[in-house]
Amino acid sequence: MKMLRVPLLMLGLLLCSQGFAATAQQTKMTTCNADATAKALKGDERKAFMSNCLKAAPATPSTPQERMKTCNATATTQALKGDARKAFMSDCLKTK
Repeated sequence: MKMLRVPLLMLGLLLCSQGFAATAQQTKMTTCNADATAKALKGDERKAFMSNCLKAAPATPSTPQERMKTCNATATTQALKGDARKAFMSDCLKTK
């Protein structure tokens, strides 16, 4: 039982740290918003720009650790649980 405490503690700390870091979607929103402001876009033109910017596929992380972090953050943002989360993580980690 004592052997199980350390991995569970490390997992708990990892999950807690995820809550404080900006998710990929939040970072993308901030970047797209800054770009739209820099271009002085307004109204429908801004809405169209933001929509296209947010739909753009992010660059695939280069290392497995970065890919795991990105997939985990996306699954958390989408509030996936159980089998849906497992399926999403499997598909996400397979993409290159």
